[in-house]
Amino acid sequence: MLTQRWSQFLHIPLLPCYHTGMTAPQSRERVLVVDEDWGVLDLITGQVLEPLGYSAASARDADGAIQQVLSFEPDLIIASLTLPGLSGKDLIVALQSRGIEAPVLVTANEGMEADAIQAFRLGARNFLVKPLREAEVAAAVEHELNEYRLRKERRELADKLAHSNRQLKQRVRELITLFGISKAVTSMTSQPQLLLKLVDESVAATKADMGWILLHDELNETLMLRGQSGFPPPVASKLHRAWDDGLSPLVMQSGDALSLHGEDLEQFELSQYAKTAIVSPICVHAEPIGVIGVAWKKAKLFEGRDVAMMAAVADFASISLVNVRLFQALAARAQKLEQVLEERKEGIHVRTSWLEDVSKRLSAVGQQLEDLAQSGRGSKAKNELRAISDKLTKLIQDVADVPSTQSSGSMTSTPETP
Repeated sequence: MLTQRWSQFLHIPLLPCYHTGMTAPQSRERVLVVDEDWGVLDLITGQVLEPLGYSAASARDADGAIQQVLSFEPDLIIASLTLPGLSGKDLIVALQSRGIEAPVLVTANEGMEADAIQAFRLGARNFLVKPLREAEVAAAVEHELNEYRLRKERRELADKLAHSNRQLKQRVRELITLFGISKAVTSMTSQPQLLLKLVDESVAATKADMGWILLHDELNETLMLRGQSGFPPPVASKLHRAWDDGLSPLVMQSGDALSLHGEDLEQFELSQYAKTAIVSPICVHAEPIGVIGVAWKKAKLFEGRDVAMMAAVADFASISLVNVRLFQALAARAQKLEQVLEERKEGIHVRTSWLEDVSKRLSAVGQQLEDLAQSGRGSKAKNELRAISDKLTKLIQDVADVPSTQSSGSMTSTPETP
């Protein structure tokens, strides 16, 4: 038979007879039947599709079919090639021009094989010869919908894979950003450079249009703009000056990140420059010391990754600011220690000079005593002079030993020169 020939060509299994024991669809899939013959419409919709659990709709011409496609959104279309007005082939072209991807199964009278081939070239999935038999229609519908389900599943899997790949690329970018920030935190000792690096990395990671850092000034009890990127001159000119964006004081007060867009942002100063913003607190020992934020010029839906990324950058900012303060404190202590050591060296030099001078003077006095002892009369006076001379010689030796033994001592003042 001709029908069997076409079925073998399309690899469609034919049922030996029609029965209602076929596997019902897991969900009520929708089938649109387009035919000029009421009898064919009743056969396919009432005796095949509905008993099998499918949701069916019908139309008698191409115009009605297009309207049904837009409202009914069928998963399969069964269309006659001999429709009045626009033919079944014209219907296929019209559906494709509108981006309708539902598979089309065409029906035609015997002897219209050439038209069927043209329909295949236009995108038809199958062909049934009239007069139709219920079993053949049921088999063809089941086959096409099975194929449609498989294509849909493959498309969904491809979409999920593409989405996973995009997420993976985003995660890689985030890790690279965090790695770059961590290197900056450990290598940069200049606070202005570090803050600018944090702002730039935040803007790049979230693909924002602008970013900023505000730090609390304890002296003036205000938030000072310490770093910015992408802002227009009215804000950029406020660098190292007080600036209230409207959101940051709320974040400082609550200690929680704040994300707003659209109408929710309009009541704040920041809305003059942006339509979407995320502001995260920078905390040290659970106390906010500032904020870091990013903003977009257009209103957009937030992604959880953006908020999480800003929280991570805020943590790095906290660590970096503490590190910079520690480094500056250590540098100050090292400078002070170096100054003290220089002062000690100068003091030792002064004491050494003074001791040398004292030693010279004592030696001169000792020589005078020796001369007196030589010229003195009376053994008692001579002995007394020699005893004084010996004590003075011992004192001179002790003074000579002082610079070497006291060079690292703790003398804090220079005696007066006798």
